[in-house]
Amino acid sequence: MSELDTQLPSAFVVDVLLWKRWRVSLGSIILATLAWILFEWTGLPFLTICSDVLLILIVLYFLHAKYAALRNKQPPYLPELSVSEEMVYDVAAFFRVKLNYVLLLAHEITVGKDFRTFIKVVVCLGLFSTICNMISFFTLVYIGTLMMIITPPLYNKYCQPSKHYTIVDESVVNGIPCNIPKDKES
Repeated sequence: MSELDTQLPSAFVVDVLLWKRWRVSLGSIILATLAWILFEWTGLPFLTICSDVLLILIVLYFLHAKYAALRNKQPPYLPELSVSEEMVYDVAAFFRVKLNYVLLLAHEITVGKDFRTFIKVVVCLGLFSTICNMISFFTLVYIGTLMMIITPPLYNKYCQPSKHYTIVDESVVNGIPCNIPKDKES
């Protein structure tokens, strides 16, 4: 594994994003394209499709269990799903901290203590509103997915980050004089 792979939490994700597992990367693009076509061209709502898929899965599982019972076989194993109180408290605490941070940030922006941040937020929200009026949410997600899968290998191939680091290291970092005064002995 490279140094980049050991720094990130999942080497598989890095391999997919850098096209080291090109079949999975290509499959991700194909799946995203099919989902985009399904939602955008057919005009079907997302929740309707999710509901229909879940309905079909539940009916198939029910029929499979009844068929197994008719043939005197064990029904398929379905693990019991439960949520512990500790997990609920942890999630609630996590979201409480994040929500308080967002509220504090919104308060700081609204009160106007930092005019630059206020202008950045107004411009970003205006651009986001304009973009969302022109294209749908799923098109935006599709473009983001494509950019997420296509940009890293192109950057890795053409920008050569290690070359840029070497140039900066040689011209800037090594050019800084290292005149560190020595401590006088007392």
